[in-house]
Amino acid sequence: MSSLDTVAGRFAYTEDHEAFRQTVRQFLQKEGVPHVTQWEEDRLVPKDFWRKAGEIGMLCPTAPEAYGGLGLDFGYNAIVDEEMAYNGVPAGFSLQSDIVAGYIENYGSEEQKAQWLPKMVSGDVITAIAMTEPGTGSDLQAIRTTAKKDGNHYVINGSKTYITNGQNTDLTLVVAKTDPDAKPAWKGMSIILVESDRAGFSKGRKLDKIGQEAADTSELFFEDVRVPMTNCLGEEGKGFIYLMSQLPQERLSIAVSVQASAQKAFDETVEFTKTRKAFAGMVFDFQNTRFVLADLKAKLQVGWAHLDWAIARHLKGELTNEEGAAAKLWHTDLQWEVMDACLQLHGGAGYMNEYPIARAWRAARVTRIFGGTNEIMKELIGRSL
Repeated sequence: MSSLDTVAGRFAYTEDHEAFRQTVRQFLQKEGVPHVTQWEEDRLVPKDFWRKAGEIGMLCPTAPEAYGGLGLDFGYNAIVDEEMAYNGVPAGFSLQSDIVAGYIENYGSEEQKAQWLPKMVSGDVITAIAMTEPGTGSDLQAIRTTAKKDGNHYVINGSKTYITNGQNTDLTLVVAKTDPDAKPAWKGMSIILVESDRAGFSKGRKLDKIGQEAADTSELFFEDVRVPMTNCLGEEGKGFIYLMSQLPQERLSIAVSVQASAQKAFDETVEFTKTRKAFAGMVFDFQNTRFVLADLKAKLQVGWAHLDWAIARHLKGELTNEEGAAAKLWHTDLQWEVMDACLQLHGGAGYMNEYPIARAWRAARVTRIFGGTNEIMKELIGRSL
Protein backbone atom coordinates (compact mmCIF):
# COMPACT_ATOMS: atom_id res chain seq x y z
CA MET A 1 0.00 0.00 0.00
CA SER A 2 1.41 3.40 -0.98
CA SER A 3 2.15 6.03 1.63
CA LEU A 4 3.77 9.42 2.04
CA ASP A 5 6.90 7.66 3.30
CA THR A 6 7.94 7.37 -0.34
CA VAL A 7 8.30 11.15 -0.66
CA ALA A 8 12.05 11.74 -0.48
CA GLY A 9 14.03 14.61 0.96
CA ARG A 10 11.53 16.17 3.33
CA PHE A 11 12.99 18.54 5.90
CA ALA A 12 10.13 20.22 7.80
CA TYR A 13 9.64 17.50 10.39
CA THR A 14 11.58 15.93 13.27
CA GLU A 15 11.71 12.26 14.25
CA ASP A 16 8.97 12.97 16.81
CA HIS A 17 6.74 14.34 14.06
CA GLU A 18 7.32 11.23 11.96
CA ALA A 19 6.62 8.90 14.88
CA PHE A 20 3.32 10.74 15.36
CA ARG A 21 2.61 10.25 11.65
CA GLN A 22 2.77 6.46 12.04
CA THR A 23 0.24 6.58 14.87
CA VAL A 24 -2.10 8.80 12.86
CA ARG A 25 -1.78 6.64 9.75
CA GLN A 26 -2.51 3.40 11.59
CA PHE A 27 -5.56 4.96 13.21
CA LEU A 28 -6.95 6.26 9.91
CA GLN A 29 -6.42 2.98 8.10
CA LYS A 30 -8.22 1.11 10.86
CA GLU A 31 -10.94 3.52 11.96
CA GLY A 32 -11.39 5.74 8.92
CA VAL A 33 -10.64 4.28 5.49
CA PRO A 34 -12.93 1.20 5.78
CA HIS A 35 -15.92 3.44 6.57
CA VAL A 36 -15.54 6.29 4.06
CA THR A 37 -17.95 4.79 1.53
CA GLN A 38 -20.67 4.51 4.17
CA TRP A 39 -19.98 8.03 5.40
CA GLU A 40 -20.36 9.33 1.88
CA GLU A 41 -23.72 7.57 1.57
CA ASP A 42 -24.76 9.10 4.91
CA ARG A 43 -23.17 12.42 3.91
CA LEU A 44 -21.82 12.73 7.44
CA VAL A 45 -18.88 11.54 9.53
CA PRO A 46 -20.15 10.21 12.89
CA LYS A 47 -19.21 12.00 16.08
CA ASP A 48 -17.83 8.77 17.51
CA PHE A 49 -14.97 8.96 15.01
CA TRP A 50 -14.04 12.38 16.40
CA ARG A 51 -13.90 11.01 19.94
CA LYS A 52 -11.70 8.11 18.87
CA ALA A 53 -9.33 10.57 17.19
CA GLY A 54 -9.28 12.67 20.33
CA GLU A 55 -8.18 9.68 22.38
CA ILE A 56 -4.91 9.40 20.44
CA GLY A 57 -4.15 13.14 20.37
CA MET A 58 -5.13 13.89 16.76
CA LEU A 59 -7.34 16.85 17.63
CA CYS A 60 -5.95 20.29 18.47
CA PRO A 61 -2.38 19.11 19.24
CA THR A 62 -1.26 22.73 19.73
CA ALA A 63 -3.67 23.27 22.63
CA PRO A 64 -1.71 23.97 25.85
CA GLU A 65 -1.38 21.17 28.36
CA ALA A 66 -3.21 23.32 30.91
CA TYR A 67 -6.33 22.94 28.76
CA GLY A 68 -6.00 19.22 28.05
CA GLY A 69 -3.84 19.47 24.93
CA LEU A 70 -0.34 18.28 24.10
CA GLY A 71 1.20 21.74 23.72
CA LEU A 72 2.86 20.80 20.42
CA ASP A 73 3.70 22.84 17.32
CA PHE A 74 1.78 23.21 14.06
CA GLY A 75 3.90 20.48 12.48
CA TYR A 76 1.73 17.92 14.25
CA ASN A 77 -1.40 19.53 12.80
CA ALA A 78 0.22 19.34 9.37
CA ILE A 79 0.96 15.63 9.83
CA VAL A 80 -2.73 15.01 10.54
CA ASP A 81 -3.75 17.12 7.53
CA GLU A 82 -1.38 15.21 5.22
CA GLU A 83 -2.47 11.77 6.36
CA MET A 84 -6.17 12.64 6.32
CA ALA A 85 -5.88 13.89 2.74
CA TYR A 86 -3.65 11.07 1.50
CA ASN A 87 -5.89 8.40 3.02
CA GLY A 88 -9.06 10.12 1.78
CA VAL A 89 -10.71 10.48 5.19
CA PRO A 90 -13.07 13.48 5.03
CA ALA A 91 -13.68 14.57 8.64
CA GLY A 92 -13.29 18.30 9.27
CA PHE A 93 -10.45 18.01 11.76
CA SER A 94 -8.40 20.79 10.15
CA LEU A 95 -11.19 23.31 10.72
CA GLN A 96 -11.23 22.46 14.42
CA SER A 97 -7.49 22.05 14.98
CA ASP A 98 -5.94 24.54 12.58
CA ILE A 99 -8.50 27.35 12.70
CA VAL A 100 -11.01 27.38 15.57
CA ALA A 101 -8.54 26.24 18.23
CA GLY A 102 -6.21 29.07 17.26
CA TYR A 103 -8.91 31.69 17.73
CA ILE A 104 -9.82 30.39 21.18
CA GLU A 105 -6.19 29.91 22.23
CA ASN A 106 -5.16 33.41 21.11
CA TYR A 107 -8.22 35.52 21.88
CA GLY A 108 -10.42 33.58 24.28
CA SER A 109 -10.87 34.43 27.93
CA GLU A 110 -9.57 32.05 30.57
CA GLU A 111 -13.13 30.88 31.14
CA GLN A 112 -13.65 30.22 27.43
CA LYS A 113 -10.39 28.32 27.10
CA ALA A 114 -11.07 26.19 30.17
CA GLN A 115 -14.63 25.45 29.05
CA TRP A 116 -14.03 24.59 25.40
CA LEU A 117 -10.46 23.57 24.62
CA PRO A 118 -10.42 20.31 26.67
CA LYS A 119 -13.64 19.17 24.99
CA MET A 120 -12.29 20.09 21.55
CA VAL A 121 -9.13 18.08 22.24
CA SER A 122 -11.15 15.04 23.34
CA GLY A 123 -13.58 15.27 20.42
CA ASP A 124 -16.55 15.68 22.74
CA VAL A 125 -17.17 19.09 21.18
CA ILE A 126 -17.10 19.71 17.43
CA THR A 127 -16.72 23.30 16.30
CA ALA A 128 -17.47 25.43 13.26
CA ILE A 129 -16.83 29.00 12.22
CA ALA A 130 -19.68 30.80 10.51
CA MET A 131 -18.51 33.57 8.18
CA THR A 132 -19.99 33.09 4.70
CA GLU A 133 -23.55 34.22 4.05
CA PRO A 134 -25.90 33.88 1.08
CA GLY A 135 -24.94 36.65 -1.31
CA THR A 136 -21.79 37.86 0.45
CA GLY A 137 -19.20 35.41 -0.86
CA SER A 138 -15.69 36.47 0.09
CA ASP A 139 -16.70 40.05 0.97
CA LEU A 140 -16.63 39.57 4.70
CA GLN A 141 -17.42 43.20 5.45
CA ALA A 142 -20.77 42.81 3.68
CA ILE A 143 -22.18 40.30 6.17
CA ARG A 144 -25.68 41.06 7.41
CA THR A 145 -25.88 38.87 10.54
CA THR A 146 -26.21 41.09 13.58
CA ALA A 147 -25.60 40.67 17.30
CA LYS A 148 -27.47 43.47 19.06
CA LYS A 149 -27.09 44.21 22.74
CA ASP A 150 -30.03 43.63 25.05
CA GLY A 151 -29.04 44.07 28.66
CA ASN A 152 -26.14 41.72 29.32
CA HIS A 153 -26.91 39.58 26.25
CA TYR A 154 -26.48 39.68 22.50
CA VAL A 155 -29.47 38.86 20.32
CA ILE A 156 -28.26 37.29 17.07
CA ASN A 157 -30.22 37.30 13.80
CA GLY A 158 -29.06 36.16 10.38
CA SER A 159 -28.07 33.16 8.32
CA LYS A 160 -24.87 31.48 7.17
CA THR A 161 -24.07 28.99 4.42
CA TYR A 162 -21.27 26.64 3.28
CA ILE A 163 -20.37 26.05 6.93
CA THR A 164 -17.92 23.19 7.47
CA ASN A 165 -18.94 20.91 10.37
CA GLY A 166 -22.33 22.64 10.27
CA GLN A 167 -24.43 19.56 11.06
CA ASN A 168 -22.14 18.17 13.74
CA THR A 169 -21.25 21.46 15.38
CA ASP A 170 -21.67 21.85 19.13
CA LEU A 171 -20.07 25.29 19.26
CA THR A 172 -20.04 27.81 16.42
CA LEU A 173 -17.91 30.92 16.16
CA VAL A 174 -20.33 33.33 14.52
CA VAL A 175 -19.03 36.41 12.73
CA ALA A 176 -21.62 39.13 13.27
CA LYS A 177 -21.96 42.89 13.29
CA THR A 178 -22.19 44.20 16.82
CA ASP A 179 -22.15 47.75 15.40
CA PRO A 180 -23.91 47.75 12.01
CA ASP A 181 -23.33 51.50 11.62
CA ALA A 182 -19.55 51.39 12.06
CA LYS A 183 -17.45 53.10 9.38
CA PRO A 184 -15.53 51.36 7.95
CA ALA A 185 -17.72 48.29 8.32
CA TRP A 186 -14.94 45.99 9.58
CA LYS A 187 -14.70 47.98 12.81
CA GLY A 188 -18.17 46.81 13.80
CA MET A 189 -17.54 43.08 13.43
CA SER A 190 -17.16 40.65 16.33
CA ILE A 191 -16.89 36.89 16.85
CA ILE A 192 -19.57 35.42 19.12
CA LEU A 193 -19.54 31.89 20.55
CA VAL A 194 -22.91 30.21 20.03
CA GLU A 195 -23.72 26.83 21.57
CA SER A 196 -25.91 24.60 19.41
CA ASP A 197 -28.56 24.12 22.10
CA ARG A 198 -29.42 27.84 22.19
CA ALA A 199 -33.05 28.63 21.46
CA GLY A 200 -33.47 30.10 17.99
CA PHE A 201 -30.40 28.42 16.53
CA SER A 202 -31.12 25.86 13.84
CA LYS A 203 -29.23 23.80 11.30
CA GLY A 204 -30.44 23.77 7.74
CA ARG A 205 -29.68 21.43 4.84
CA LYS A 206 -26.64 19.27 4.45
CA LEU A 207 -25.59 20.88 1.20
CA ASP A 208 -25.22 18.79 -1.94
CA LYS A 209 -21.75 19.15 -3.44
CA ILE A 210 -19.87 17.82 -6.46
CA GLY A 211 -17.25 16.30 -4.19
CA GLN A 212 -16.39 15.64 -0.55
CA GLU A 213 -19.80 14.10 -0.02
CA ALA A 214 -19.09 13.01 3.56
CA ALA A 215 -17.67 16.39 4.51
CA ASP A 216 -20.25 18.11 6.67
CA THR A 217 -21.26 21.38 4.97
CA SER A 218 -24.46 23.13 6.01
CA GLU A 219 -26.66 26.16 6.31
CA LEU A 220 -27.12 27.72 9.75
CA PHE A 221 -29.91 30.02 10.92
CA PHE A 222 -30.13 32.43 13.87
CA GLU A 223 -33.50 33.81 14.95
CA ASP A 224 -33.36 35.93 18.09
CA VAL A 225 -30.63 33.74 19.55
CA ARG A 226 -29.70 35.11 22.97
CA VAL A 227 -26.18 34.57 24.29
CA PRO A 228 -24.45 36.29 27.21
CA MET A 229 -22.01 39.06 26.31
CA THR A 230 -19.28 36.94 27.90
CA ASN A 231 -19.57 34.78 24.77
CA CYS A 232 -17.83 37.46 22.73
CA LEU A 233 -14.42 36.16 21.66
CA GLY A 234 -11.79 38.71 22.60
CA GLU A 235 -12.75 42.38 22.28
CA GLU A 236 -15.95 43.55 20.68
CA GLY A 237 -15.30 45.10 17.29
CA LYS A 238 -12.00 43.26 16.79
CA GLY A 239 -13.45 40.26 14.93
CA PHE A 240 -12.20 41.27 11.50
CA ILE A 241 -8.69 41.86 12.83
CA TYR A 242 -8.69 38.45 14.51
CA LEU A 243 -9.83 36.77 11.29
CA MET A 244 -7.11 38.42 9.23
CA SER A 245 -4.37 37.58 11.74
CA GLN A 246 -4.96 33.82 11.42
CA LEU A 247 -4.90 33.67 7.61
CA PRO A 248 -1.30 32.44 7.08
CA GLN A 249 -1.96 29.22 9.04
CA GLU A 250 -5.40 28.72 7.51
CA ARG A 251 -4.02 28.98 3.98
CA LEU A 252 -1.01 26.82 4.78
CA SER A 253 -3.37 24.16 6.15
CA ILE A 254 -5.15 24.02 2.79
CA ALA A 255 -1.82 23.84 0.94
CA VAL A 256 -0.73 20.89 3.10
CA SER A 257 -3.91 18.92 2.43
CA VAL A 258 -4.06 19.46 -1.31
CA GLN A 259 -0.39 18.59 -1.83
CA ALA A 260 -0.93 15.26 -0.07
CA SER A 261 -4.10 14.67 -2.07
CA ALA A 262 -2.24 15.31 -5.33
CA GLN A 263 0.49 12.87 -4.31
CA LYS A 264 -2.13 10.20 -3.60
CA ALA A 265 -3.67 10.64 -7.06
CA PHE A 266 -0.24 10.35 -8.66
CA ASP A 267 0.67 7.21 -6.70
CA GLU A 268 -2.65 5.54 -7.54
CA THR A 269 -2.22 6.43 -11.21
CA VAL A 270 1.28 4.99 -11.44
CA GLU A 271 -0.02 1.74 -9.96
CA PHE A 272 -3.03 1.75 -12.28
CA THR A 273 -1.08 2.34 -15.48
CA LYS A 274 1.26 -0.54 -14.63
CA THR A 275 -1.65 -2.98 -14.32
CA ARG A 276 -4.09 -1.72 -16.95
CA LYS A 277 -3.78 -3.41 -20.32
CA ALA A 278 -4.19 -1.50 -23.57
CA PHE A 279 -3.58 -2.98 -27.00
CA ALA A 280 -0.42 -5.12 -26.77
CA GLY A 281 0.90 -3.86 -23.46
CA MET A 282 0.23 -1.83 -20.33
CA VAL A 283 -0.83 1.82 -20.30
CA PHE A 284 2.43 2.57 -18.49
CA ASP A 285 4.42 1.31 -21.48
CA PHE A 286 3.24 4.11 -23.75
CA GLN A 287 5.75 6.91 -24.13
CA ASN A 288 3.07 9.57 -23.63
CA THR A 289 2.07 8.01 -20.32
CA ARG A 290 5.64 8.12 -19.06
CA PHE A 291 6.04 11.71 -20.23
CA VAL A 292 2.89 12.79 -18.40
CA LEU A 293 3.86 10.98 -15.21
CA ALA A 294 7.42 12.31 -15.34
CA ASP A 295 6.11 15.86 -15.65
CA LEU A 296 3.77 15.39 -12.69
CA LYS A 297 6.48 13.76 -10.56
CA ALA A 298 8.82 16.71 -11.14
CA LYS A 299 6.12 19.20 -10.18
CA LEU A 300 5.22 17.21 -7.06
CA GLN A 301 8.88 17.25 -6.01
CA VAL A 302 8.90 21.03 -6.33
CA GLY A 303 5.65 21.16 -4.39
CA TRP A 304 6.98 19.19 -1.45
CA ALA A 305 10.10 21.35 -1.27
CA HIS A 306 8.04 24.53 -1.25
CA LEU A 307 5.58 23.11 1.28
CA ASP A 308 8.36 22.14 3.69
CA TRP A 309 9.83 25.63 3.29
CA ALA A 310 6.47 27.18 4.18
CA ILE A 311 5.92 24.83 7.15
CA ALA A 312 9.42 25.55 8.46
CA ARG A 313 8.82 29.30 8.21
CA HIS A 314 5.49 29.00 9.97
CA LEU A 315 7.00 26.95 12.81
CA LYS A 316 9.40 29.86 13.34
CA GLY A 317 6.54 32.36 13.20
CA GLU A 318 7.86 33.91 9.99
CA LEU A 319 5.27 32.91 7.36
CA THR A 320 3.64 36.07 6.03
CA ASN A 321 0.07 36.55 4.91
CA GLU A 322 1.24 36.85 1.30
CA GLU A 323 3.39 33.71 1.55
CA GLY A 324 0.42 31.81 2.94
CA ALA A 325 -1.71 33.07 0.05
CA ALA A 326 0.98 32.01 -2.43
CA ALA A 327 1.10 28.52 -0.90
CA LYS A 328 -2.66 28.11 -1.18
CA LEU A 329 -2.64 29.42 -4.76
CA TRP A 330 0.22 27.27 -6.02
CA HIS A 331 -0.66 23.99 -4.34
CA THR A 332 -4.37 24.08 -5.19
CA ASP A 333 -3.45 24.76 -8.82
CA LEU A 334 -1.01 21.84 -8.70
CA GLN A 335 -3.64 19.58 -7.19
CA TRP A 336 -6.03 20.37 -10.01
CA GLU A 337 -3.38 19.79 -12.68
CA VAL A 338 -2.35 16.44 -11.18
CA MET A 339 -5.92 15.25 -10.67
CA ASP A 340 -6.97 16.16 -14.19
CA ALA A 341 -3.96 14.50 -15.85
CA CYS A 342 -4.31 11.38 -13.69
CA LEU A 343 -8.00 11.12 -14.48
CA GLN A 344 -7.18 11.14 -18.19
CA LEU A 345 -4.71 8.31 -17.70
CA HIS A 346 -7.52 6.37 -16.07
CA GLY A 347 -9.54 6.73 -19.25
CA GLY A 348 -11.17 10.12 -18.72
CA ALA A 349 -14.34 11.32 -17.04
CA GLY A 350 -16.39 8.47 -18.51
CA TYR A 351 -14.71 6.10 -16.06
CA MET A 352 -14.84 8.42 -13.06
CA ASN A 353 -16.87 6.27 -10.72
CA GLU A 354 -14.98 3.06 -11.49
CA TYR A 355 -11.72 3.97 -9.80
CA PRO A 356 -10.66 5.28 -6.37
CA ILE A 357 -9.19 8.39 -8.00
CA ALA A 358 -12.73 9.59 -8.71
CA ARG A 359 -13.20 10.57 -5.07
CA ALA A 360 -9.96 12.55 -5.04
CA TRP A 361 -10.81 14.20 -8.37
CA ARG A 362 -14.19 15.38 -7.11
CA ALA A 363 -12.57 16.68 -3.93
CA ALA A 364 -10.05 18.60 -6.00
CA ARG A 365 -12.83 20.11 -8.06
CA VAL A 366 -14.53 21.32 -4.88
CA THR A 367 -11.28 22.90 -3.70
CA ARG A 368 -10.78 24.53 -7.08
CA ILE A 369 -14.29 25.96 -7.38
CA PHE A 370 -15.21 26.64 -3.76
CA GLY A 371 -12.08 28.11 -2.77
CA GLY A 372 -12.06 29.67 -6.24
CA THR A 373 -10.54 32.19 -4.29
CA ASN A 374 -7.32 31.75 -6.22
CA GLU A 375 -7.90 35.03 -8.06
CA ILE A 376 -8.20 36.66 -4.63
CA MET A 377 -4.92 35.01 -3.62
CA LYS A 378 -3.28 36.54 -6.69
CA GLU A 379 -4.62 39.96 -5.78
CA LEU A 380 -3.28 39.67 -2.22
CA ILE A 381 0.14 38.63 -3.46
CA GLY A 382 0.14 41.38 -6.06
CA ARG A 383 -0.52 44.04 -3.42
CA SER A 384 2.67 43.08 -1.63
CA LEU A 385 4.91 43.60 -4.66
